[in-house]
Amino acid sequence: MMPVSKVQCCLYEDGTVVTEDYFLHLPDNTELVLLPDGQSWNGMVYDLGQIFGLDQHSEKLITAAQQLLTDEHSAKRRKILSELLCNLKDNAELENREEDVDWFEGIDTRFKTKSSYMKHNCEQRIRSYLKEVDGYARTIPNAKQKGEYQKVAASMAEKLKSMRYHGSYFDRTEKELNRLCTKEGWFSCQGAFNLDQCEFLHSINPYGNRESRILFSTWNLDHQIEKKRTVIPTLVNALQSKKSSDINLDYFYNLLFTRENLKLVHIVCHKKGAHDLTCDSRKLYRRLKRK
Repeated sequence: MMPVSKVQCCLYEDGTVVTEDYFLHLPDNTELVLLPDGQSWNGMVYDLGQIFGLDQHSEKLITAAQQLLTDEHSAKRRKILSELLCNLKDNAELENREEDVDWFEGIDTRFKTKSSYMKHNCEQRIRSYLKEVDGYARTIPNAKQKGEYQKVAASMAEKLKSMRYHGSYFDRTEKELNRLCTKEGWFSCQGAFNLDQCEFLHSINPYGNRESRILFSTWNLDHQIEKKRTVIPTLVNALQSKKSSDINLDYFYNLLFTRENLKLVHIVCHKKGAHDLTCDSRKLYRRLKRK
């Protein structure tokens, strides 16, 4: 029903355009697709889209993947199948402990919902940053400067307490503006400190199953402008000539504890070396003075 001049023939497998000469060398029973002018085809991607777009196929996919994994020896294919199974075994819609007992294995009984535990998980990470800020005081030799620094740290601790240690970042029941995940619990890697997005499109739903919850613990809330190398030393330097009351507390607080300077990143995207940013310590200090 399509004009011959405006139709192209492609391989069903991968969309390769079939020329007249190429056609003569195709093996018997090769599957072909006829496409109207201007359209393209990617057969396997199309098939996968059809399968994953239909929830009724999920149980069959799990069974098929388990069977394939049993006999599979290729490391690459085993990885693909195992990750597929991990994501398909998904109970993200369940929230309470009694509904998904396996998810709560090893978690203190005081946590009755997934969201409450995830919120606590985030709070603990932020608390660890505060502990580092407090501990830095021991490295300051000047007693007066050290005293002013401790006053700033104490003020930050009070503010963190009032903000509930920003546990909302991991809590899917929070408002969209306050969380880092979707309402279903999916988190996406925000990419290395010097990139606008993740190169590998990492994503995870720790609410889905116990394995994903454990794997999520390897994801990091990374400081773009580094906490120990830049932010805290700049704060200490500022206190050489200023009192704690003269410091822009919110400025340093945001750099240390909020999404203004924090990125959620997969372990692969977490660069542990020095962050080579245009905003080094001296430039950061100049920004502080302008403020």
